[in-house]
Amino acid sequence: MAASTYFLLAALLAVVTSHAIASDPSPLQDFCVADMHSPVRVNGFVCKDPMAVNAEDFFMAANLDKPRDTMMSKVGSNVTLVNVMKIPGLNTLGISLARIDYAPLGENPPHTHPRATEILTVLEGTLYVGFVTSNTDNGNKLFTKVLNKGDVFVFPEGLIHFQFNPVHDKPAVALAALSSQNPGAITIANAVFGSKPPISNDVLAKAFQVQKGTIDWLQAQFWENNHY
Repeated sequence: MAASTYFLLAALLAVVTSHAIASDPSPLQDFCVADMHSPVRVNGFVCKDPMAVNAEDFFMAANLDKPRDTMMSKVGSNVTLVNVMKIPGLNTLGISLARIDYAPLGENPPHTHPRATEILTVLEGTLYVGFVTSNTDNGNKLFTKVLNKGDVFVFPEGLIHFQFNPVHDKPAVALAALSSQNPGAITIANAVFGSKPPISNDVLAKAFQVQKGTIDWLQAQFWENNHY
């Protein structure tokens, strides 16, 4: 009985602990401005000496009110991310921001944020957005919605999602908040077909149920990043 009780308590502790470390660490002081020059490697960044911290550590002249160039993007979008790499004061605060510009018929292609939930607000234009659930007995369910100016939509952490501007003659703009200082982004097509070195075409041909020649053609494309 004692052994089974001990096992149960150990299992419960493991579950609780796993949830506790499954998101950005909570701050234990007013701030922990990232010291980008420290040779010490931790999960996040080492704290800068508080006596050396100033207002500039929490500031960025991001010009998020200015339109971004979408003409150079093959997918017709430009993501301007403001994370801990841009504002050191975000370290341990568990939040970041992005402005997303969409050309007419442009999209932010299917991608995931491995460390963050995203809440998106449309500032201008119209967007068709959606996300896909993880594997279930009933397959992968797609949730979609057409958003207009002022509308808000949430993409759960880690799930594949996208945004598309369905209007052929007007751009769109959105602002996204993400629940991590460094949410990361995995663009599905880029990761699968543009990895270096490439994933074996034997693996991908079987996974996508196509001929190897199709995979070779896809891997030969230029898979660019729309995050700046």
